[in-house]
Amino acid sequence: MMNTLKLGPLTSVLANDPAGQRLVKAILILAVIIPSCNLVFPEGSLFHVSTYTMTLLGKYLCYALLALAVDLIWGYCGILSLGHGAFFALGGYAMGMYLMRQIGDRGVYGNPELPDFMVFLNWTELPWYWFGFDQFWFAVIMMLAAPGILAFVFGALAFRSRVTGVYLSIITQALTYALMLAFFLNDMGFGGNNGLTDFKDILGFDLQSDTTRAALFVASALALVLGYLISRFIVDSKLGRVLVAVRDAESRTRFMGYRVENYKLFVFVVSSMLAGVAGALYVPQVGIINPGEFAPIFSIEIIIWVAVGGRGSLYGAVIGAFLVNYAKTYFTGAFAELWLFLLGGLFVLTTLYLPKGVVGLWHQFNEKRAEKTMPDNDDDTVTELANGGKA
Repeated sequence: MMNTLKLGPLTSVLANDPAGQRLVKAILILAVIIPSCNLVFPEGSLFHVSTYTMTLLGKYLCYALLALAVDLIWGYCGILSLGHGAFFALGGYAMGMYLMRQIGDRGVYGNPELPDFMVFLNWTELPWYWFGFDQFWFAVIMMLAAPGILAFVFGALAFRSRVTGVYLSIITQALTYALMLAFFLNDMGFGGNNGLTDFKDILGFDLQSDTTRAALFVASALALVLGYLISRFIVDSKLGRVLVAVRDAESRTRFMGYRVENYKLFVFVVSSMLAGVAGALYVPQVGIINPGEFAPIFSIEIIIWVAVGGRGSLYGAVIGAFLVNYAKTYFTGAFAELWLFLLGGLFVLTTLYLPKGVVGLWHQFNEKRAEKTMPDNDDDTVTELANGGKA
């Protein structure tokens, strides 16, 4: 079925990426099959997919888009961001603020203007930075603008100061940690420790209905496909080749006349906006956004997804996000107390034995098989010399 699916104009973007073509086809097929099996087949049918499973897979799709954003800057530009969860959370909060405004007077306190947590904290009027979030189009702009502006300001300061390597990783982690502490404060107006939750509907559609859940799943799948195409277009262009040059030899690239900081800033902003979209699609599916999404450990987990899947391949990051999060879902149920140790062990094993991640296994297998089947040139050369130059 996958071989017969035609991607049309998308094929040109993925012309040099056969694995990416297969991945995009698989995602598009899932975007049709999973919602159909949920909505068409009744519960109890062999082909029925439960709403829980569909929502869980939708969450994985959001994580995959987030991993893709990290691979774009880490795998191709060498920027190891340990704070990308901050951009994911900002996109999530933008969507969460819109969903809170949609509750209206259906909240616990029945206030049509103020969310419940503001009424509880004795706020008398809506803060200025909540204005506009009663409109979906404004929320869409903000889920791109909030992470993009933060990334632009942070990146401009960091890259033009030539902060690189482990120092850049540390300050990205400090950034997300500082935001986590700030969002925990009730005075910030984002719900404090509890965050934003108790969402009712989106664009007038009930968030608890199967149809809305199916639409969110399809939107997540399409966002992942679009994010993949944008990332592939960037890395296959001349800009992408400069990014790889920056990753492999930054000083030499700068010496050749390239404004390295501008290239790094551009891809950093694009990556942050992709992470913001992932967060915005994640929130209505899980039903909550709180400061825990800013936690540094979450940003480190994203790095593990990419490393396990295969850094610098794009499709590897997507596969890694699915694999690790499925393992997390399984092991947190079966071995809740051991999960973090298993995750750490998985990262160590991947670093030691799978430098190209699980997607590199196939290449390693092919290389070893080719070495075994390759004729022994040394013996041929010796034989040729022994025969006086005749083979």
